[in-house]
Parts: sequence; C-alpha cells; structure tokens
Amino acid sequence: MEYAVKLDHLTKDFGSFRLEDVSISIPGGTILGLIGENGAGKSTAIKCLLGILRPTSGSVELLEGEGLGGVGYVPDECPFSDQLQVRQVGALCAGLFPGWEESLFTHYLEKFELPAKKKVKELSRGMKMKLTIAAALSHKPKLLVLDEATSGLDPVVRDEILDEFLNFIQDEDHAILISSHITSDLEKICDYVTYLHKGKVTISGVKDELLAAYGKLSCARADLDRVVPKFIVGKREGNYGCQALINDRARFQREYPGLPLEAPTLEDLMIFTTRGDQK
Repeated sequence: MEYAVKLDHLTKDFGSFRLEDVSISIPGGTILGLIGENGAGKSTAIKCLLGILRPTSGSVELLEGEGLGGVGYVPDECPFSDQLQVRQVGALCAGLFPGWEESLFTHYLEKFELPAKKKVKELSRGMKMKLTIAAALSHKPKLLVLDEATSGLDPVVRDEILDEFLNFIQDEDHAILISSHITSDLEKICDYVTYLHKGKVTISGVKDELLAAYGKLSCARADLDRVVPKFIVGKREGNYGCQALINDRARFQREYPGLPLEAPTLEDLMIFTTRGDQK
C-alpha cells in the first residue's frame, strides 16, 4: 500500500473557526501523530477524514480507493451502550462491519483480559478503551484512526495499548493516525508528526528529523540577547535564566559553539511554538 490516507489542502470553515489548508499523507506501515492544543482543529480534521464533516475545500483520499470500510475508528469515549455485555458488543459489530471476524474479537478480549459477561458500565476507563480498540481491530481495518484514545489512562494500560499499535503496523498494509495530548506517547511510536495550531499546520514531517532539526537552549538572559532572532522559535524568560527553542540546530551550533543545545521533545516544539515569547 503506497499510502493509507491523504488530506490535500483540506479546509473547513465554520465562520468562528477555520481549519485551513491542511495536507497530510500517511504511508502504509507508519504511524502519524496529530498534536496541538485544545481547539487547534485535530478533531475537525479527523471528522473530515471520516466523512462526518464535509470539507469547505480540498480533498480526502482513503486507502487507495478502498474507502471507509477499511477504517477502524477509536474515539476518546467508549461508543457502546452501558447496558451491553462485552460479548454482545461483538454481535452488534458483526451486523455493522462486513469484514467482522468474531474469532479475532474473542482473541482480543482474551489478550486484553476483558470479561465477556460484564456490562460496559462495569468496566474501568482503561477496559472500555481496550474494548473499543478490540472492536476497531476485529473488522480487520487497514487504517486505524484514534482521537485522544489514550487520554486519561494510567501508564501501564497506555504502554500495553501502544505496543498493540506497533504490532498493527508491522506490515506495509496498515497505518495509524493518532491524535493525542500525550506527546510522550507519540514520541515512542510515531514515524511522522503534524502539529496544528489555530487551525493551521505549523510543523509537519518525519518525527526524528524534526527533533534533530530543533534544539532547546537554556542560558542566561545576556547570552540569549546575543542570539539573532532568526534562530529563535519561542522563548521563556525567568528570574534565573532563559529557555528558547532554536531552529536550524546544526547552523546554530556552528555560529554559537559556546551555547550548548539539548535535544527537544515534541512537547517543547508544541509549547514554544504555541506560546512564543513568555516572561
């Protein structure tokens, strides 16, 4: 599979908010992390991808023409009725998805240690999320779309789920788009990252290349004052020193060899780009 999804100059205008000119491509066998603050447009982009919203302009191409039948969707809340037993979720989904495989669903229930006879309302948040993921995987999708699916889960459950995502993309026929506030999760598993800020793509590319292109500077105010502004993406000044996100890391290190840089995190990219100058 050459690509799983392409958003091409996608725009959705609500009047009060505009998702503008978003272009994303996810090759098969990869995971793309969609990051951004609340209200940045992440869920709007996902809803356009899923056909829940119609774009104002631009286009969405899915799975080389395969369409929504090949997409597994995991929202941030369990979509199943509280009154259903876990095993009844399988019967419900079997009537919704032509590719549903009950034996695969049973496999995931056992793997995730989900009690088949319990009602959904009796499950913890982590168990509900595992159930939703089990259902999404059991109709054998090629693209998995997750909208804040790991938020509110404890670290042990998140690690278990992230491992399952990595298993899912082991061949080039599967891919994942995951939206999350938990940037440390995305650093563990993502191949690509797109950062949305106020409806626009601010940073996008291969995760490792992005992290290598930027640097985090911690220094005295006098040292920061002598750095030319073109290198500074954003900065924070305190009583005892300053921090700044630096672009063009290699060139900066050549021009300012006395100012060592730390490797940034995805959270650093997000915070400094969003907040700019802070005192």
